[in-house]
Amino acid sequence: MQESNQNFNHLKIHTQYSICEGAIKIEDLKNYCKKNKIKSIGLSDTNNLCGALEFSEEISKAGTQPIIGTQINFKFNDEIGLVPLIAKNQKGYETILKLSSESYLQNNDNLIPYCDISNLINSPDGIIVLSGSLHSLSGNLFNKNKNQDLIDLYSKLKQNFKNDFYLEIQRHNDKNEKQFELFNLNLSSSLQIPLIATHEVFYIDQSMYEAHDALLCIKNKE
Repeated sequence: MQESNQNFNHLKIHTQYSICEGAIKIEDLKNYCKKNKIKSIGLSDTNNLCGALEFSEEISKAGTQPIIGTQINFKFNDEIGLVPLIAKNQKGYETILKLSSESYLQNNDNLIPYCDISNLINSPDGIIVLSGSLHSLSGNLFNKNKNQDLIDLYSKLKQNFKNDFYLEIQRHNDKNEKQFELFNLNLSSSLQIPLIATHEVFYIDQSMYEAHDALLCIKNKE
């Protein structure tokens, strides 16, 4: 995680609470923020908010503004995938907590927690919604050439969340990433949806790469 531009705020930090995904200890993140005088930073653990309280308390001690978010699986038509959510205020925090709980309680699938996209559509207060990366609900639709479904999804989110819905632009050199970016850029213009640049952060520095790679191998049973 590099801070070459102090005006760029990382919104998608995946800590050790992103089970078998993130490798960042909150104590280490706090020290990094203090050392580099980070203005604000956002939590985006997958499928839970278990680290939200620790993150908020510890990051605040570094003089950094904590931004609470998560990634929750939603079902749209026949596709399931992650949608990143950010709490704007106390109401938004309570809402994403509720949605996170519902994802575990409202379906019979023991492999993956999710809830219907209508749960999100009906809970617009206090939440910022991001479109997600190639490894999200929108990315799944794009990779399966379900472009009209993706346009419908964006339109519904735009209608309900107004300017609190953003299309994400990421550059991780993933397969199909450039095509996905172009698709989103075109829809940003035609649907009048604002853009946001984000970066998935799973570890703090390059020395943690091999440890994180081993973590992913455990997750994928490789």
